[in-house]
Amino acid sequence: MNIQSEIEKRLAAAPIVPLIGSDSPAEAVETAKALQAGGLTVIEVVLRSDAAQACMEAILAETDGLIVGAGTVLTIDQAKSVLDAGAQFIVCPGLVDEIVTHCFAEGVPVYPGTMTAGEVQRAYALGLRAVKFFPASLAGGVPMLKALGSVFGEMRFMPTGGVSAQNLGEFLGLPSVIACGGSWLTPKDAVAAGDYSQVTQLAREAVAIAQAAR
Repeated sequence: MNIQSEIEKRLAAAPIVPLIGSDSPAEAVETAKALQAGGLTVIEVVLRSDAAQACMEAILAETDGLIVGAGTVLTIDQAKSVLDAGAQFIVCPGLVDEIVTHCFAEGVPVYPGTMTAGEVQRAYALGLRAVKFFPASLAGGVPMLKALGSVFGEMRFMPTGGVSAQNLGEFLGLPSVIACGGSWLTPKDAVAAGDYSQVTQLAREAVAIAQAAR
């Protein structure tokens, strides 16, 4: 499986990347299964707890049919660690050349965070044609993406940070947006209560919004 083309194919069908942030591998697995039941199969596990990598490994081991990546990757050592553990793509909050070049060498898709024209141009010069746009709402939202998209015609963006069911359709209506990332699909209170049906319902609603927008 060519992971890059498979991610692109799946995001064309359901252009949403839900974020899982958990301290419990068992909870992370159930959350991932709930998202999959709602039609989302490209999942980002964010490295915001000591147990995050274990959560990612558990999802990889205990589910079928998902593409699982690691997000909030800050250093090259973190990137190497999660790739050794099986991460199928990498997402960073910012642009670090060393992480990008390492992922290229390993043949793993990488989506570094950008929010300015300078950062997007640097990413373009490195050979990237898809980047994260973060934090999307604070970085100028849809108007900023329209401006960047008009200049960087080949670049595709994955806005994350402040994306919700309320503005998802607006972001996905932009031709430069390949997908949106977000944690609104995995609300902490619902997950903590074991209400995974709510996660599935939010995923289904997001897929319906995406289909209407596209």
